[in-house]
Amino acid sequence: MGHIEEGTLLWEPDEDWKQQSFLYDYMKWLREHKNLYFDDYQSLWKWSVNEVEAFWESQWEYFDIQSKQSYETVLTSHKMPGARWFPEATVNYTEHIFRDRDANKAAIIHASEAREKSEVTWKQLYQETAALQQTLQNLGVQKGDRVVAYVANIYESVVALLATTSLGAIWSSASPDFGKQSVIDRFKQIDPKVMVTVDGYSYSGKSFDRTEVVENIQSELPTLEATIAIPYLNENPDFSGCKNVIPWTDAVKTNGHLTLTYEHVPFNDPLWVLFSSGTTGKPKPIVQSQGGILIEHLKALTFHVDLGEDDRFFWFTTTGWMMWNFLVGGLLTGSTIILYDGNPAYPDKKMLWKFAQDTKMSVFGTSASYITSCMKDEGFKPGEEFDLSYLKNISSTGSPLPPEGFQWCYENVKEDLWIASVSGGTDVCTAFILGAPILPVYAGELQCRGLGAKIESYNDNGEPEIEEVGELVLTEPFPSMPIYFWNDPDGSRMHDSYFDMYLGIWRHGDYLKVTDRGTCVIYGRSDATINRGGIRIGTSEIYRAVDQVKEVADSLIVDIPKGNSDSFTPLFVVMTEGYMLTDEMQQGIKRQIKEQCSPRHVPTAIYKVPDLPTTLNGKKLEIPVKKLLMGEPLEKVVNRGSLANETSLDYFIQFSQEIKTN
Repeated sequence: MGHIEEGTLLWEPDEDWKQQSFLYDYMKWLREHKNLYFDDYQSLWKWSVNEVEAFWESQWEYFDIQSKQSYETVLTSHKMPGARWFPEATVNYTEHIFRDRDANKAAIIHASEAREKSEVTWKQLYQETAALQQTLQNLGVQKGDRVVAYVANIYESVVALLATTSLGAIWSSASPDFGKQSVIDRFKQIDPKVMVTVDGYSYSGKSFDRTEVVENIQSELPTLEATIAIPYLNENPDFSGCKNVIPWTDAVKTNGHLTLTYEHVPFNDPLWVLFSSGTTGKPKPIVQSQGGILIEHLKALTFHVDLGEDDRFFWFTTTGWMMWNFLVGGLLTGSTIILYDGNPAYPDKKMLWKFAQDTKMSVFGTSASYITSCMKDEGFKPGEEFDLSYLKNISSTGSPLPPEGFQWCYENVKEDLWIASVSGGTDVCTAFILGAPILPVYAGELQCRGLGAKIESYNDNGEPEIEEVGELVLTEPFPSMPIYFWNDPDGSRMHDSYFDMYLGIWRHGDYLKVTDRGTCVIYGRSDATINRGGIRIGTSEIYRAVDQVKEVADSLIVDIPKGNSDSFTPLFVVMTEGYMLTDEMQQGIKRQIKEQCSPRHVPTAIYKVPDLPTTLNGKKLEIPVKKLLMGEPLEKVVNRGSLANETSLDYFIQFSQEIKTN
């Protein structure tokens, strides 16, 4: 499979497809109820960002959001930070999850390395949530209290989230592959009352017992009053070293039919705390609101992912990444969500595609790196090996999906397929730039800016540009923006994270190009950009070229400025098993980058490394590596607990010493 031009048209939805979409239905609804006529997506988007109050009010009405107390104001001001949405309204997230559901239908399909595929009906989900709600109430959990979860991506974790939010309590989760200190750094900041935990997990066929880690975490959380323990690795785990443990079976035991009660909280009250990857310092505790997440997830999942009651929605994620919260949000649309816990490439890369077949998956959410790794298996054609007749969409995030990734899906998975590469972040727990079922798919491009998200690409003077690469900014308030950071009373930490570059405008930290047809291309993190002779180059372009070299498993590039506008640009590569980085191979990699990108993109030198440092969510640590190589001390540039593989840094520490002496 060769090189494909960015922007090549790969697929267009036919008229039937468009008319069956929820986005089409919404446009029809706007005509009938609001006398608003839009011919295409672009004109709808423009209205949604220029008339944000009218747009978000239409979401409230279209989705018939339930509120104990109705609203008078849609938006208090257009000032950021500080704008508040529907301030008089009181809502409950869980209430909308269980609204009008068919009790016997599957709400969740789940499987893992340790568990066979199984289904949880809406009835079972409701009953267990109601029982757990009662247990939490008996423990004194009420509105505003924190419940933390050290849990795997299993259905019990969803029950725990829904029971917590039904009470107006605040949820926060971490994945059991997070190390002890990393979890303590997160949970200790928010003083939890109750912890939910698993005893361990399995990955790549190996068992990881976590009971001792749970004891350590517990001893560091003085506010904890009880721990609810889910037996996941073992049927009868030994939690004797922990205090106040309630076994899961007791926590969800009922003596009969229970009814969930819903605590209606102000629209702008906290729903959960998400943590940034925390590559430097303690992870940032980002707080999002019940109402903001509710209305944004309804919008994004219904119109941009096109989810309805007949869909089966999967995203490969762990509970330590915002995509898990987004996946659970799929329940708001009445669709069945699909959970998988384990290594997506174990026993081999075919596993997830077989899982897609077995679960009749309609939306397959994954990471760009998973697709590029499948591309390297020559001759692998999931569409021929498995029955993917139910699959309508592949969504990808985590990093930009290169044009060749799109092309591979059309050639090897399915010709009639809607591919949506999406980009957003933990900061808003959604995607800003995403798919639309009524738009064509172009190689390497994200289909559209999301409804209600006034995204622009700013140049250095703070002016929006088209067809130029600039800073991704958001110039109007957006409901799922953080309401605040936990323990940031004067808002300075939040201000420094998003609002320190342009006054009153959210700077996201990505490099973006908006094309003249409204599609978008993301070029990686803006602080990791490579600057060659005044020309800015996004790292994603270089990764795209290197990804096509099958002998290279992964790569990372940084740009180290030297005086006189010169720079040193090392490319670090992890070789595929069985291959060496020979001189000939180095020349081949450089040639590939030169031909695909430009002579300016070619690295100064190429180095073989045993492993790349990545966050627990799998993002490459470009900026910390860059700072380390520029001579900054390790403890200032990276928090080791935030890494998936701490020892991967050893090479770079050694390398920075060598640069100094040369």
